[in-house]
Amino acid sequence: MRAIRIICWRELEAYFTSPVAYVFLVIFLLLTGFFTFTAGAFFERGEASLSAFFGWHPWVYLVLVPAVGMRLWAEERRAGTIELLLTMPITAWQAIVGKFLASWIFLALALVLTFPVVLTVNVLGEPDNGAIAAGYVGSWLLAGAYLALTCMTSAMTRNQVVAFILSVVVCLFLILAGFNPVTDLLARWANPAVVDTVAAFSVVTHFDGFQRGVIDTRDLFFFLSVIGFALFATGVIIRGHRAG
Repeated sequence: MRAIRIICWRELEAYFTSPVAYVFLVIFLLLTGFFTFTAGAFFERGEASLSAFFGWHPWVYLVLVPAVGMRLWAEERRAGTIELLLTMPITAWQAIVGKFLASWIFLALALVLTFPVVLTVNVLGEPDNGAIAAGYVGSWLLAGAYLALTCMTSAMTRNQVVAFILSVVVCLFLILAGFNPVTDLLARWANPAVVDTVAAFSVVTHFDGFQRGVIDTRDLFFFLSVIGFALFATGVIIRGHRAG
């Protein structure tokens, strides 16, 4: 655990010693504000809820989370420091978990900074704060799933742009799998069982429950499984580099 904490702290310091972290936070807050109050027609809805806030998160994260995670391993490979990291007295798994946790904590900080939205809806009405809390949990898990997939693609290449594009494509597939136009198209030629199976791989399908204030163990299992699988795949790739 000590090695994981050291790596996690090192990565967090790397974020905040460069302007990248601050630029990301500003962009994230501006985008969430725009999609909530302008595109989401927050005031026109006339309801005390944050459905307009959480509904856009799968799409906002689609670009911003890969931008955060694309450097995790690609930069190590480009700079040639991955060999040094892997020769240290730590396991590849400790390095992967430490890097992932640092970025996930950073994303949690970005979510915490959206607290003015929660204050606004509480001033204007009487929302279900339990549902809001569940939405935040789901949003953090959603960001973690995107981040773990980005960690995997980052380990595949030394080019951060390539890692970014690959992760966006993979995450987009996980959105579109449950997108209504896609499921409607599949329903025209596939039986309902196939449509339901494809939709089950969608992050939107599993995130909807959290938005409604329902923390279902199946949705938790889905997001944790995506994170676990992606980190396992990252470990396989990193061990391949070490063996090479």
